Amino acid sequence: MAWRNWLASVTRREAGQTGAPGQFGPYATQEVAWDTLDPTAITYQPDLDGEPDPGEIVWTWVPYVEEDGRGKDRPVLILVREAPTTFLALHVTSHENGGEANGFVPVGVGAWDAKGRPSWVSVHRLLRIHTGGMRREGAALSPEQFARVVEALRPI
Repeated sequence: MAWRNWLASVTRREAGQTGAPGQFGPYATQEVAWDTLDPTAITYQPDLDGEPDPGEIVWTWVPYVEEDGRGKDRPVLILVREAPTTFLALHVTSHENGGEANGFVPVGVGAWDAKGRPSWVSVHRLLRIHTGGMRREGAALSPEQFARVVEALRPI
C-alpha cells in the first residue's frame, strides 16, 4: 500500500495540489447516495495484510458535511469493496454525538486511534474511498462490532 500513497502524493504534486491522501484528484473521498450500497454485499472479511478489506478501519481524508472544500484526515470503516480500487465506508469519530439514538454506533477502543479513545461509527453518510487515497490501515473491528454497525444500517 505504501507505493499507492507515494503515487497519490506524486500525482497531487504534479497537479499542484497539496493535502492529505483522499483530498484531491482521482482518489478523492466522496459522499455517495445510500442506494449505491447493496446491503447483501456487506461481508466481514478483514485480513490485516496491508490491503483494505471490509471490517477494517483505514485512514483517509473525509470532506465535512457542508461540502465547502474543508474536511480532515480521519478513520473510516470499510463496509464493502465496490470495485477493485474503491470501497464504501462510514467515518469513525471519537465524539459520541448522542450515541446510538443519534446514529453513532459505539465500537470501543482500537488501534485506529493512537490516543486510545473510545470511538463511534457514524451511519449518517456513506463514503466512497479509493486505495490511492488511503493513508494507512488502522485495525479491524471484531465480528460483533461490525455486526452492530451493519444492524444500525437497516433502517436507512
